[in-house]
Amino acid sequence: MKTLGMIIAMLLAALLFSGCANTDSRPVSSSPYPSHSRSAVAYGVIDSIETIRGGNDGIGAGAVIGGVVGGILGHQVGGGSGNDVATIAGVAGGAVVGHQIEKRNNQQDAYRIQIKLNRGGYQTVTQGITDLRIGDRVRIENNHVTRD
Repeated sequence: MKTLGMIIAMLLAALLFSGCANTDSRPVSSSPYPSHSRSAVAYGVIDSIETIRGGNDGIGAGAVIGGVVGGILGHQVGGGSGNDVATIAGVAGGAVVGHQIEKRNNQQDAYRIQIKLNRGGYQTVTQGITDLRIGDRVRIENNHVTRD
């Protein structure tokens, strides 16, 4: 019964840490011109597009499921206090392996788009799937680039 309590405690810890995952999917932008309004619109021409291999670094379901499976497998090993150690090691190892598998399976490309602004200067926006090409005239609104 003591081991069951330990498994439950480890699962609760894994769930607690999975709540720390960064789920913010807003595009990242940098500009030499600070924007005081989030709805500011800028126009320009795409100067370059760079593909960035990305992925979610947050802890998610893969770590939780891996922890559960690892804890169950670890609990099958040994007896007494060795069983408790094997259960804890199984939870930790399973969580790490599950996280790595989820991270590998959820990688998505992002695109760093550099725009030469009509008003002068450059602005760089990073966003997901895009059909934009170098030389396209574009509109930048809320750190999202669309063809003008």
